[in-house]
Amino acid sequence: MIDPLAEVVTLLQPGARFSKLVLGTGSWRVRHSDSGRAFYYVILEGACRMAIEGNEPIELVSGDFVLIPAAYGVSMSSLVPPPPGVETLAPRALGNNEFGIGDPDGPIDLRMMVGHCSFGSPDASLLVSLLPQIVHVRGVDRLATLVQLVRDESRAQRPAREVVLSRLLEVLLIEALRSTAETTASPGLVRGLSDARLAAAIRVMHEHPTRAWTVADLAKEAALSRSTFFERFNRAVGVAPMEYLLTWRMALAKNLLRRNEGRVAEVAQRVGYSSASTFSVAFTRHVGRPPSQYAREEQLTTDDT
Repeated sequence: MIDPLAEVVTLLQPGARFSKLVLGTGSWRVRHSDSGRAFYYVILEGACRMAIEGNEPIELVSGDFVLIPAAYGVSMSSLVPPPPGVETLAPRALGNNEFGIGDPDGPIDLRMMVGHCSFGSPDASLLVSLLPQIVHVRGVDRLATLVQLVRDESRAQRPAREVVLSRLLEVLLIEALRSTAETTASPGLVRGLSDARLAAAIRVMHEHPTRAWTVADLAKEAALSRSTFFERFNRAVGVAPMEYLLTWRMALAKNLLRRNEGRVAEVAQRVGYSSASTFSVAFTRHVGRPPSQYAREEQLTTDDT
């Protein structure tokens, strides 16, 4: 059986290339804005609050894992934040890739691992659009075990510490994305797959991307009426069914073109288009470049590296 999430994650090539240990004391607030970079947070001890633009604030506790595939504005604070208008000290470097926030003289009441994700795929923005805006995982035994390993490794000074942490965090990223039943996720593929009816439709789109699917066909796969399926899919995944299918087909097409796996006409057939011209129009509209130009430029980039 095709696993849609595995396909997206495989193309996305996630990695945890940078992390730091943050120690919180007393009352504090920090905010950072990033132009679409991915962030993750692992709460090792204590608790704090997080607010992401466009979302309600959430309370994070020890063992929680949060993944934000494309961050644009994130605020973090102690459970009791400073009064409005009161500024807190900027994070201070403590050495050994550790940073302190809050009262420099107070007792440590929060330890969390914070880091940037890297996505190896040149099509990361396209694939990230299929993921939730935020994934919050709590109370999953497998992730709790990984968090414990990260906690132990972050506190020790063993040889190859950073390499081990990087690998553990990569596994944590993937585990978080696939823990659909236990995950609090905003609309996206993860939430869609947690709905058994919608998951059936998503899987057949991935199993047979060349089929001339209609909303009615997909609704039948989900055993729902056309209107119920359309509304439920939109609400859970965040896009209409045919838009999701188009995005996935374009992701497949870009991967095939980049790897030089066939001429444009062959790629068109492999992603569900009956003619090269129809495919070229759709690809150009979606990607911003004709497929032949995209293939040529991406292969030149690959050769240069």
